[in-house]
Amino acid sequence: MTIQQLNAAQLYHVAELEQLPCKSTKELAPIDEIVGQERAQKAVEFAMSIKEKGYNIYAIGRNGLGKRTMILRYLSRHKHGPIDLFDWCYVANFDDIRVPRVLKLPCGVGQAFRQDIEKLMVKLMNAIPLAFDNELYFSRAEKLKNQLAQKQQDELEEITRKAKERSISLTITTQGDYQFVAMNGEELHTEETFDALSKKEQEQFSQTIDELEVALRNMVRQLTEWEESYSEKIKKLNDDVTLDVIGHFIKQLKQDYSKYAEVKTYLTDLQKDIVENVEIFLDETGEQGELASAALDKKLPRRYKVNVLVSRTKEDFPIVVEENPNYHSLFGYIETATYKGTVFTDFSLIRAGSLHKANGGVLLMDAVKVLEQPYVWDGLKRALRSRQLSFTSLEKEVTLTGTVSLDPEPIPLDVKIILFGDYRTYELLTHYDPEFGELFRVTADFEDEMKRTPDTELHYARFISSIVHDNSMLHCDRKAIARIIEHSSRITGDQNKLSLHSAHIANLLRESNYVARQANSNMIRQNHVDEALQNQEMRVNRLQEGVMESFVNGTTLMETEGMAIGQVNALSVLATSDHAFGVPNRITATTSYGDGDIIDIERSVDLGGSIHSKGVMILSAYLSSVFGRTARVPLTTTITFEQSYGGVDGDSASMAEFCAIVSAFSKQPNRQDIAITGSMNQFGESQPIGGVNEKIEGFFDVCGIKGRHNTQGVIIPRSNRHNLMLRADVVKAVEKGEFHIWTIDHVTEAIEILTGKSAGVATDDGSYPVDTIFGLAQAKLNALRK
Repeated sequence: MTIQQLNAAQLYHVAELEQLPCKSTKELAPIDEIVGQERAQKAVEFAMSIKEKGYNIYAIGRNGLGKRTMILRYLSRHKHGPIDLFDWCYVANFDDIRVPRVLKLPCGVGQAFRQDIEKLMVKLMNAIPLAFDNELYFSRAEKLKNQLAQKQQDELEEITRKAKERSISLTITTQGDYQFVAMNGEELHTEETFDALSKKEQEQFSQTIDELEVALRNMVRQLTEWEESYSEKIKKLNDDVTLDVIGHFIKQLKQDYSKYAEVKTYLTDLQKDIVENVEIFLDETGEQGELASAALDKKLPRRYKVNVLVSRTKEDFPIVVEENPNYHSLFGYIETATYKGTVFTDFSLIRAGSLHKANGGVLLMDAVKVLEQPYVWDGLKRALRSRQLSFTSLEKEVTLTGTVSLDPEPIPLDVKIILFGDYRTYELLTHYDPEFGELFRVTADFEDEMKRTPDTELHYARFISSIVHDNSMLHCDRKAIARIIEHSSRITGDQNKLSLHSAHIANLLRESNYVARQANSNMIRQNHVDEALQNQEMRVNRLQEGVMESFVNGTTLMETEGMAIGQVNALSVLATSDHAFGVPNRITATTSYGDGDIIDIERSVDLGGSIHSKGVMILSAYLSSVFGRTARVPLTTTITFEQSYGGVDGDSASMAEFCAIVSAFSKQPNRQDIAITGSMNQFGESQPIGGVNEKIEGFFDVCGIKGRHNTQGVIIPRSNRHNLMLRADVVKAVEKGEFHIWTIDHVTEAIEILTGKSAGVATDDGSYPVDTIFGLAQAKLNALRK
């Protein structure tokens, strides 16, 4: 037999901290990285070192593991290779104003260029009106105007003279039109005098007038040509005046930005456009200023602004965290403004998104938030595939309207995306989106726990120190550090592991710091950590108190002393979203004459889960191998969890159920001062179960309610021994001999502890000694068979 009764030292792994070089976190150097995540860190290093498309990162792990913190620390401290970072600007495309042009400029140049253009516009808004408002310009314009007027006058006089020679007068009507009228001497013919003329004279006048009108029309055409020529000359004058003003400024700017071909090309186009649209600067109504004010902008001509979309002061590696990855915040958007009741937009109203800001660097987002937002996931994949950012109007895609909008030139995209998410989201994306694996080829898998060794305890102590230092808390003394490390092991449910759930440890430190300050302590001590843990439990254990109250008032039937046939105290765990606790359950078994069936009442009424049913079937198989080798077991057995009205799942009660059935078969009573937990296989070997600490503490608490006896205790599988991190009061009770914990390797060992008799070993013919539990049961079964 391998029954072992555990001593107090085996129930709790104390943190000795032998390697700790100091008495508190005050002298303990904080750790630079997140401890225990080497696998994930190597994955991030690998992905960041590959520039090819598709090597984006999906960081897997539960919330609170410090995924974001670790990656941000790595990115901020890691020396990146040479990176190409740029300022991105949008400027007007004078050939097609609906397709704004992109300027790619070195870091810091974009803002300088924008300021230089603004200064240029301010100068031109002052200088150009002055150039058109002086005597030199007026005299040149007047001269051209006088030349036109003189030509018009000479031509008009000539045609008037020719008409007069032929007794025709050229007059102007009240409507301003020219008209030829026949003359009667020095006077104009009236209708009466003209009618008095002979037919021949009238026809001569009419013919003469027709000829003169042809000459007049030719003159009008000539005048129009002269006016067009005049307009061209005025335009040439205006262009020359404008060029005189801006030529010097533009030349200087071209020299200043001679390194950048895109800027020089833009300045050439800018100069040409200003010359062609100089009236913008001569706008006496101030409409340009009003238009700028409508868009909350400076009162400068909007057409000539430089929209700096992304500006970088220096070549720092861009690391952007997007907390709200909706379509506009991620991909940017084009604003609109209202002017005199009309909605308008232009390139200066284009706004950057997180992808623009992270271009050349890294963008970090939560996977679930990305998937929750409409159109974002598809847009993100499209951008990563094409490696460029386009300002496609989301409204146009969604509403299918033909609204006039901008179509800016796309911006080349070179960015690493890091998504944070859990396993479930990762599996869904992998299964349902074939593009996911192509675009997110690197998985950074974050561990939940790490091995507990003296070295890792020291690392963990430094991790605790880093939280204390970062949050300006009171420092922890040596025992407080040890208590937090021990609690970390308790969270994992393993003496040899430490929890990497950094958020939970940080919360515990904050609450311990609060308790210590309330007590006016100068340091966080062990009792402060204990009180913080008690406060945490008190906030979430309302259900546990209600369940335990049912043992106090006798609502839940439970015996913790004496013996009973076909009855065993099993252990289970109840859990809410933030708290788990153990509760003992009574399992009973009854028998009746039958065909060897085992009826699981839980399963029959659909209160038993599939794993529980599997456990019952396994114990049935072992039971048959013990008692049914040569003949069918002539009993039908019914087992149930008494007073269980909710669902039951898991196989951790299968050893307890087997012990109850064997007791019912043999009519030998089981001890009620002992509870048992553990599953079994088809050979009767005990198997580990979860929640062993909570289960032991649950029975310990019920024993305290029902009355303590020094014989009370719990049976657990030997393979669960390393999971023990029990409460201090349980450890103390075991140390005093007031409570006992046995570990076993086989269910027959549990039968021996519960009944006080050996289970029995079968002989070659399959029979058992008559003084054993199996022998007594076999004898009763053989009697039934006869």
